[in-house]
Amino acid sequence: MMNLMKINNINAVIKYDPEIEMFRGEFVELNGGVDFYAKDIESLKKEGAISLKVYLDACKKHNIEPKKKYSGKFNVRVPSNLHANIATAAMAEGKSLNQWIVDTLEQAAHI
Repeated sequence: MMNLMKINNINAVIKYDPEIEMFRGEFVELNGGVDFYAKDIESLKKEGAISLKVYLDACKKHNIEPKKKYSGKFNVRVPSNLHANIATAAMAEGKSLNQWIVDTLEQAAHI
């Protein structure tokens, strides 16, 4: 994914902020907000590593779980015609609706 950077096995979304002419990284798998800024990619990696270390050290000091926990369940609302098309596609591949969606999401996420 083009706007994704992995620092110490934690994913961060990267965006460019034209107002300050800097890249902004934000870790997305953590319980707290952890962001970092830099003018170039190498500096962004360094700043990200520093911000992540500060966050993880603070979590350890205060006995806080640093990473978000995901249940593996979420609800998605889709138009009825799309629901019908998805169900048909799943049946055509000999899969349950759930398995077809899991397989499709894994292909799309490819992180």
